[in-house]
Amino acid sequence: MSTLTVEQAVLGDPLTEPLIRELTHEYVTRYGPGGHEEMARHPAEEFAPPHGLLLLLLRDGEPVAGGAYRRYDAHTAELKRMWTAAGHRRQGLGRRVLAELESAARAAGYRRIFLTTGPLQPEAKGLYLATGYTPLFDVAEQPAEFRPLPFEKDLAAPAAGKAPLR
Repeated sequence: MSTLTVEQAVLGDPLTEPLIRELTHEYVTRYGPGGHEEMARHPAEEFAPPHGLLLLLLRDGEPVAGGAYRRYDAHTAELKRMWTAAGHRRQGLGRRVLAELESAARAAGYRRIFLTTGPLQPEAKGLYLATGYTPLFDVAEQPAEFRPLPFEKDLAAPAAGKAPLR
């Protein structure tokens, strides 16, 4: 039986190399050369504490999923770099990373999460809709090919299906 662990990492750490390589490949495959620009848009320090965080989900020490957040504003974390290795998809790993990032952002004092995904990433759109994110766009409308799809989630609101703590 394999063991899953959550590890904090920094961009540039050898463990983050599969995340960067596969995400860049996904973005370039789906959106063309602009995928390289997206991966270089934010410096590594934005994903480091105290305002940011990068987490990896390791299976027996090997990275299989990950994600990060950065400071968007004083009360909002912005999710970036969500990734699940191609050979490990459809196992709930993205949901696990998302839950870990939400918990860490809440503990860091953020009250809201904001994110964008691309119109050519229907699996990401489905994940965010299924995990309680509010779309800031008309979900019935066919988005333009390169228009980002923004979402938000209130971290102070109780999770769906759970009563608030008293």
